[in-house]
Amino acid sequence: MTLLTLILLVLFVSLGRWQWHRGEEKQVLWDSYERNDLTPALDARVDFDSAERFTSVALTGHFESNRQFLLDNRSHAGQPGYEVLTPFVLESGRRILVNRGWIPFDGYRDRLPDVSLVAAPSTVVQGRLDELPTAGLASGRAPPEAGDAWPKLTSFPTHEELQAALRDKLSRRILLLDPKMPNGYVREWSPPGMAPERHFSYAIQWWGFAVVLLVLYFALNFRKVS
Repeated sequence: MTLLTLILLVLFVSLGRWQWHRGEEKQVLWDSYERNDLTPALDARVDFDSAERFTSVALTGHFESNRQFLLDNRSHAGQPGYEVLTPFVLESGRRILVNRGWIPFDGYRDRLPDVSLVAAPSTVVQGRLDELPTAGLASGRAPPEAGDAWPKLTSFPTHEELQAALRDKLSRRILLLDPKMPNGYVREWSPPGMAPERHFSYAIQWWGFAVVLLVLYFALNFRKVS
């Protein structure tokens, strides 16, 4: 009983510490999201790949509507669908993928949804810089489909795979299109993952289990002695 109690005690305390550290990491991420909720200056020079995550930017350029990606396995409100990534070329020549939002799966795997748009020669987009979504398991990944057909279906692609499919240099960051901007779909952006408070709550629960375990251990052993 003593050995089992020690093992479980170490496990519960360790899990609590892990959840607490995860909560602290998420708190930094969520604070960054709130801190960068500002109206950006138009065409301010920003290094997309080194700027703080969730930095707000406003850019002038044009969409490459003839070359788009559909991120597969993206859900919203429990419904399966895709997120639409469209290349956006700045007047300086830099290129970044704009996430135009989520669209539902229409029930046909062999027929992709229509995500075409009328590409103006010059337009302004506004949004936040973010990372490409990553899969928890490698088996959930699929590079962009080969061939000349567009849009290309892909699941949790790497930057290198997207860049190879475009055959053009591409920023490692993507832009989450602001919900107020046109040419988009469902855009209810938020920091990824659980809120920090849930991690802190789970940590307290694990530590609570450790306390209960100690109480039970001493109670049972005192009962044997008596």
